[in-house]
Amino acid sequence: MRPMNRTYFPVINLLFGASLWGISWWPFRLLKDHGLEGAWVALVLYAATFCIGLFWLRQHLPHFKQQPWLMGLLALSAGWTNVAFVLAMLEGNIMRVLLLFYLSPLWAVLLARIFLKEHISAIVSATLIAAVIGAAMMIWHPDSGFSGPINYVDVLAVSSGFAFAISNVVVRKGQDISLQAKALGTWIGVIVIAGLVILWQDTPVPDITATVWTSALLFGAIGVVLMTVSVQYGVTKMPVQRSAVILLFELVVGAISQVVLTNETMTLLAWTGGAIIIVAGYLTIRYGAVSN
Repeated sequence: MRPMNRTYFPVINLLFGASLWGISWWPFRLLKDHGLEGAWVALVLYAATFCIGLFWLRQHLPHFKQQPWLMGLLALSAGWTNVAFVLAMLEGNIMRVLLLFYLSPLWAVLLARIFLKEHISAIVSATLIAAVIGAAMMIWHPDSGFSGPINYVDVLAVSSGFAFAISNVVVRKGQDISLQAKALGTWIGVIVIAGLVILWQDTPVPDITATVWTSALLFGAIGVVLMTVSVQYGVTKMPVQRSAVILLFELVVGAISQVVLTNETMTLLAWTGGAIIIVAGYLTIRYGAVSN
């Protein structure tokens, strides 16, 4: 492969993966409309993904023994990232979920400070404060301020972004672990977390048609595989700061698809808070000291 291709291929993969994730809410909601709801969406999709992946990638299973603690952390963080993201997208406003999810660059900087003892510059400290203000503007209730009930979907979106920051650092740190093993670890984590959520909520098996089951399994076997592998390949092949900026393209796709496919809107205050989060996220990535 020529040097230029080696440079741009990870970028192309990230843009492709971000685009798929930006529009992923649509098939999620189509499945919900046809009776496949809640954590069952994540469980069915990723069970199909894992079965297909295991068939082709089973020779990479020994990689789990190399750094079991790292693979375990990846499975848990990536598992919650995807389950919480799916649940939030099924119930919440698309752009609101995406914007709160993309507090993740800020979490990455804080994690680097806590666990890697990296210095946080004055400008990054300012962006962290700005991002918190932006998030506060988004979750402000006009009638009750902050005294209203905690929005379940907002918690899912923020926690999904936090788990995503953990998983990206883990993916980048585990350079000696194959991309295929990381993908398998992610899918296992989603299955486990989704299963636990279903047990906790005591949700019965969906009563849906064979066509819906087939559609979900096909989307998991093809769409989710492409979404996962393309993002993990890009994140593995470039510094966290750069990949995090490129992944913001998901917001563009999400905004366009929301306008085209739904009637959902956000208040001016929420949009302003979201814009602050995007700018703060970019500045954090640009000036933050995240380990490579």
